Amino acid sequence: MALVDDIIIYASAGTGGAGVVRWLHAKGKDKGGPSGGDGGRGGDIILEGVRDMAALSNYRYEKKFRAENGKSGDNYDRHGADGKDIILKVPVGTIAHNTTTGEKIEILEAGQKVVFFKGGPGGFGNDHFKSSTNQNPQTATQGKAGQGGDIHFTLKLIADVGFVGFPNAGKSSLLNALTRAHSKVGAYPFTTLEPYLGDFYGFVLADIPGLIEGASSGKGLGSKFLRHIERTKFITHLVSAEQEDLVSAYTNIRKELETYSPNLAEKPEIIVLSKIDTVSPEEGKRLIDELKKATGKEVIPVSIIDDAALKNFSDMLVKYLRAA
Repeated sequence: MALVDDIIIYASAGTGGAGVVRWLHAKGKDKGGPSGGDGGRGGDIILEGVRDMAALSNYRYEKKFRAENGKSGDNYDRHGADGKDIILKVPVGTIAHNTTTGEKIEILEAGQKVVFFKGGPGGFGNDHFKSSTNQNPQTATQGKAGQGGDIHFTLKLIADVGFVGFPNAGKSSLLNALTRAHSKVGAYPFTTLEPYLGDFYGFVLADIPGLIEGASSGKGLGSKFLRHIERTKFITHLVSAEQEDLVSAYTNIRKELETYSPNLAEKPEIIVLSKIDTVSPEEGKRLIDELKKATGKEVIPVSIIDDAALKNFSDMLVKYLRAA
C-alpha cells in the first residue's frame, strides 16, 4: 500500500445536550422547586500521535468523523452524560491544519494528544436559573454546537538522516545494506515511490525518493517528498559513479534543496560517491578528487558489495549521528 502523507478529512465535535425544565414532586403540591439538570458536554475531536507511518491511510476512504452529542439533563438536577470523544490517530511528524481558521498543530511525540475540535457545552436546566427573585424559573437552554471543519493532514517524517540524490544513485540499496529496510531497488528511474525508513543503531535513516531537476517547482516525484528532509539532522547526498557529470549531478540536487527551503542548504551534509565498484580504482580516485575540488567537502566512497568500504561508511555515519 502506498504511503498516505497528505489528506483532508472532515471532523465535527459533538453538540452539547439540552438543559431541561423539571420540578421536584412535593406531597400535596402540583410541583415543588425547580430540579432540571444541565446537558452534557459534546465529545471532542482529539489527535493522538502514533509510531505508525501508515496511520493516515486509515482515512483514505472514511473521511467524515463526528463525535457524540451530549445527553439532555434530567430530573433531580442530574447532569446529562457527556458525549464520547473521537480519537484520530496520526503518525508522529504530522501537521494538522484547520483550513477554516488557519491554525496548525504539529504532533511530534508518540502518545501526544491534542484537542483539535472542542465539543459544545451543555445547556442549563431550570435549576440553574433559580434565584431569590425567581423561585420557579421556566427557563432552560439548548446545548451549543461543537467546533468542526476540514483538517488537512500533512506528514513530515522525523528521521535522523535523509538520503538524497538523483534516481538510481543507490540510496535504496545503501539503506537496505545498512538497516535491512527492504526498500525497492531496480535499474530504472523512480523505483522508490515513497519514503522508506530503517533503524540504524537506534537512529532512523530515511530513503527519500529520487529528485530531478525542477523538483522544487513540482516536477517529478521529488517535489512531493522534499518536505520529509526538513526535520533530518543532516543530509547524506549520494552521487553515483555512473553519472556522466558528477559535479552537475551534485549541484543540480543542491539547487533543488536550496530553492525548496533555505534551511535545507544550512543542514550538515555528507557527500557519498556511490557505486564505486563500477569504476576502476584509478577512475574512482579521480572522481573523488573531482567532487572534492568542486564542493570543498570530504567525499566518502561506498559500494554495497565492498564490505570494507561499507563498514568504513557505517562507522563514520555512527560518529556523525552521535555528535549531531
